[in-house]
Amino acid sequence: MDRRLTREALRLMEAHEPFARATVVKVSGSVPGKLGASMIVRVDGSSEGTVGGAALEEEVKALARAAIERRAGDLYHFDLQAWTPGGLPSLCGGSVDIAVEFVPARPNLLLWGGGHVAHAIAAVLPELEYTFSVADDRPQWVSEARFPGAEQRVVTEPRRIWEVLRPTSFTHLYVLGYDALKDLEVLRVSIDQFPGEMGLIASAAKREHLFARLRESGVDRTAIRRIRSPIGIDIGAQTPSEIAISVVAEIIRGQHPTRSHTHRVHAHETNGSRDAARDPH
Repeated sequence: MDRRLTREALRLMEAHEPFARATVVKVSGSVPGKLGASMIVRVDGSSEGTVGGAALEEEVKALARAAIERRAGDLYHFDLQAWTPGGLPSLCGGSVDIAVEFVPARPNLLLWGGGHVAHAIAAVLPELEYTFSVADDRPQWVSEARFPGAEQRVVTEPRRIWEVLRPTSFTHLYVLGYDALKDLEVLRVSIDQFPGEMGLIASAAKREHLFARLRESGVDRTAIRRIRSPIGIDIGAQTPSEIAISVVAEIIRGQHPTRSHTHRVHAHETNGSRDAARDPH
């Protein structure tokens, strides 16, 4: 990858935006894109770089957009021979294998509530190079001494959280508050405004109470299903540190979705290619 593409990849990662990267990994015969040629395709479909241009590039762009949608890449083979069945409309005569890699958004967490679980989660994130911010309506619970690694430490009323923070800058919101009514306010204002993953730490009784209140206020059941609760992988976690491990493990799993067809090479076709964590209080 050239320096321009490297800078763009770093920019997208720092902006917590997912993208796809396509790279020529094998060539045979005459082809327009040489070994190592790369292209980045963004969520909006725009691109940077090239893997050879013409019909090949358009096919690869479509595959890159599909990779972003399904959060998984793959390896594809193309014959650049217009006279062969399944070949692209090209007279180059060679063939090329292109790896399409999905690069997920680098996690950037917002932790509502600066209590024990938030503190434990924050302690795990730096080693993974995941960023986070913390918000609470109690100044002493979001101090620099308590969360030295936070990008932002915000004191705000629950209902104003997205007035002082930009929802699209975060990939995950975890509601870890100390007050059920304030947690409810955060959920209520986040359902429509926050586009990322949402998680709520709660006992079964608290969860059902909050979800019922959301339904009573007119929130659609489908929207409520966006809220993951309980949070984390079910490892029997009890302490704040154990809960933090289960939550972060769940994030890691989401970053690397498993696929049964990993490393499979697809031949191009003309019309185708296309309660883990409970409330500790």
